[in-house]
Amino acid sequence: MLHIVNKSPFDRPTLATVARVAQGGALLLIEDAVVAATQGVASPLAEIQKKMPVYVLGPDLEARGLNERVIEGVTVVDYNGFVQLVAEHRNCQSWL
Repeated sequence: MLHIVNKSPFDRPTLATVARVAQGGALLLIEDAVVAATQGVASPLAEIQKKMPVYVLGPDLEARGLNERVIEGVTVVDYNGFVQLVAEHRNCQSWL
C-alpha cells in the first residue's frame, strides 16, 4: 500500500497515526507534509522509515524552499516518480 500524507506535522498528527497503524508499503509526503522530511523537524519519520521506504515530492519541497534540507534515507521523487509509486502499489491510502 502507498500511504500518501499531505498535511504538515505542525497541523495534524497524521504521521504519528501512520507510524502507529501502517504495516508496510511505502510513504509519500506531498504538499505541506514535505516539511516532515526536513532536518530540524521533530516527527515520527525515523520510526516510519524502519517499517517502509519514505518518499517526498520534489516540486513541493522546492516550492517551500526546503529541497536542500531533506533528511538522510528519504528519496526525493518528481511527478513521474509519484505516478510510478502509484503504479507499483496495489492500493493507495490518502491520509487526512
